[in-house]
Amino acid sequence: MVETKTKNDAANKAKGEAARAAAAARKNAGPGFKVATDDDTGPVPPPRLFKLYNEKIGPELQKELGIKNRLALPRLEKIVISMGLGKAMTSGEKARMDVAEKELAIIAGQKPVRCRAKKSVANFKVREGMETGLKVTLRGSRMYEMLDRIITLAFPRVKDFRGMSVNGFDKQGNYNFGFTEQTVFPEIVGADVNHQQGMNVTLVFRSSNVNASRELLKKFGFPFKTDEKVKES
Repeated sequence: MVETKTKNDAANKAKGEAARAAAAARKNAGPGFKVATDDDTGPVPPPRLFKLYNEKIGPELQKELGIKNRLALPRLEKIVISMGLGKAMTSGEKARMDVAEKELAIIAGQKPVRCRAKKSVANFKVREGMETGLKVTLRGSRMYEMLDRIITLAFPRVKDFRGMSVNGFDKQGNYNFGFTEQTVFPEIVGADVNHQQGMNVTLVFRSSNVNASRELLKKFGFPFKTDEKVKES
C-alpha cells in the first residue's frame, strides 16, 4: 500500500513538473505558438522574424520613433490573403473553386473560407449568395512564417522583379500588394497547374501609421524599390 502511494506521488510530481515546463515554454514562445507534446523532442522554436522583431527590430524602432511604451510599437497583426474567382464561377468553371481552395490551403498552411456575394449584380452575372472567392487570415506563427516565405521565396521567383512600391499603404498604415500567379510559391508544382490564379495580400499592422509600417517592413527585409519617391499624403 505504501509502495503504491509512493509511485502515485512520484507520477503526480512528474506531471506537475511537465505542466510547469509547458507553461514556461508557452510564455517564452509568445502568443500563437505551439508547444511540443510528450512525443516531441522539445518546444517548437518561434519563427525567425518573430524572434528578430523581439530581439532587434523592436528595440531599434523604439529608439528611432521615440516610443517609451513597448506595447505602443508598430507590429504586424495579421496577413489576409484573398483570391477572386467571380469570372470562373459565372462562366461555369465551378471546379476551379475547389482547385483554388486546395492550392491556397497549401500556400497558407490553413484552410481558407469561401466568400459569397452580398448583393446581386446583373451586369456581372452575379447573384446574391454566390461563391465569388476565397480568403484566409493568418495570425501568430503562421503569419510570421508566411511573411518570411513571401520575402525570401516568393518575391525572388517573380519574373522581372524590381522591388515593391513604397506607396502601397492605405491611411491606416496597412500594406496591400498582389501576385499574378500562385506558382511563385514553391509549394505549388507548376506542371500540375491548369489555370493561373492571382491573389491579393494585405499586411495589417497594429498601433501604426504609414511611416512606421514602412520602416518596420524595411527592417524585416521587405524589398521596396530604392528609386521610387514616397508620395506625400
